[in-house]
Amino acid sequence: MENLLTGDGQFAQLAQMAYGMVMTYAPKVILAIITLVVGLWLINRFVAVLRSRLGSKDPTLGQFLCGLTSITLKIMLLISVASMVGIATTSFVAVVGAAGLAIGLALQGSLANFAGGVLILLFKPFKVGDAIDAQGYLGSVAEIQILYTILNTFDNQRIIIPNGSLANASITNLSAYPTRRCDMTIGIGYGDDIDHAKAIIKRLIGEDPRTLKDPEPMIVVGALGESSIDLTVRVWTSAADLWPYHWDMLEKVKKAFDAEGVSIPFPQRDVHLYETKQG
Repeated sequence: MENLLTGDGQFAQLAQMAYGMVMTYAPKVILAIITLVVGLWLINRFVAVLRSRLGSKDPTLGQFLCGLTSITLKIMLLISVASMVGIATTSFVAVVGAAGLAIGLALQGSLANFAGGVLILLFKPFKVGDAIDAQGYLGSVAEIQILYTILNTFDNQRIIIPNGSLANASITNLSAYPTRRCDMTIGIGYGDDIDHAKAIIKRLIGEDPRTLKDPEPMIVVGALGESSIDLTVRVWTSAADLWPYHWDMLEKVKKAFDAEGVSIPFPQRDVHLYETKQG
């Protein structure tokens, strides 16, 4: 009987302690949860407004700053929520700092990518929407994130390149200037009239509205090949029209040459057989 009474007393004491802890910490936990939910909503709203403001002016900088701001504010929110629950923020910050140091040493490549992203934003070798040739990939810049740059290739592939590699390597920006030079090599036969062939090409170039008059188009004899006289054609056009212009012009030249009797020779060899007398 005494044991039962003792057990009941212990249970009552534990129940009283549990009740006291619930009354002490429940309001803090509830307030912390409300703060976390409201804080995340406010952060998302703030980042959305920041993205809309910066995106219209500088999409490249907007994407980078929005990602960095979102991560920083969420870390600060978590620290605040932890302090509300009763976790000592000094110890918590110390633990986070130590963990950050360990993670930083383990992820040196990621830190290099972060630094590369900052350099790309500062010096702006390219921006979102530019067509670039980097790290063996040719495509349009879709996003510049904190650690990576995302390219969309022209055959619809998604390429993710670390910013550290981009910041420390050669990059060809195909969209840096509004105009580009279209270079073509067109071969004619040695028996064809060079002036006639050049006149045909000049006429076709002048008829195309995509041809820029300044700088003036150039048509010269570029080389005397083994089987053909190679005409070098250099025409300036807008960057967006470069390849469509190139392909259309080659087709027009071929059809015009066929219509006016100008040949486009292909490599060939003459083989001569000599009969030798057997003595």
